[in-house]
Amino acid sequence: MEEGSSQVRLRQAVLVAAELEPVAEELRHTLGLGEPFRDPGVGLFGLQNVVFALGDCFLEIVSPTQADTAAGRYLARHGGDGGYMVIFDVEDLEGARTRASDLGVRVVWQLDLPDISGTHLHPADMHGAIVSIDRSQPYGSWRWGGPDWTERIGRGAPGRLLGITVAVSEPAQVATRWGEVLGVAPGDETPTQLCLDGATVDFTAAADERSQGLSEIALELPGELCPEPELRELGGVRLRLLPAA
Repeated sequence: MEEGSSQVRLRQAVLVAAELEPVAEELRHTLGLGEPFRDPGVGLFGLQNVVFALGDCFLEIVSPTQADTAAGRYLARHGGDGGYMVIFDVEDLEGARTRASDLGVRVVWQLDLPDISGTHLHPADMHGAIVSIDRSQPYGSWRWGGPDWTERIGRGAPGRLLGITVAVSEPAQVATRWGEVLGVAPGDETPTQLCLDGATVDFTAAADERSQGLSEIALELPGELCPEPELRELGGVRLRLLPAA
């Protein structure tokens, strides 16, 4: 990002699972995570969830609790568990909302509270995943992480969210669309990558429609959990695990 520009951070990656607890337990064990926050507010969408804090970022798993939910339709379309949603912490939220509107991107849900604002953008307009542009107040807090993060900055398990990969039919075009909304242009030499504050978002070609979506999450972990780089399949996505330097 250019000097003086507002911050844009990858704060939360979201998986969807037909059965919540087995995937949550495997994720917790694999990454050495603490007790998750369970947000009753997702019941509005016919879901249950767990939210794990890793460093000052988050990994969430949602699971349908009733018929005819967006998450349930995703599971049916993709034939099982997978990557579902990406949430960004955008300092200039009003600018991002205006850019999305100017591009004709539909809003499927919006909420403004004193300590956080959230805006879910339609996946058919953004492509690859549900994209949420949010703003924390104070910047770095995160109500979606639970009471320890509401209006203050908490502390998660040791580690860091390094980036995500999204599989789509037209990687360069989708990278441009996400970048236009977030206010972060792809690089000239890397037209399928967005470089944010402390993380990257990469776009790759999907083999077919069912394989489109959030396909990989890159994470940095303490050496005792991850002595060497490793790829692991969990919840329908790849986890790229890297030891802390």
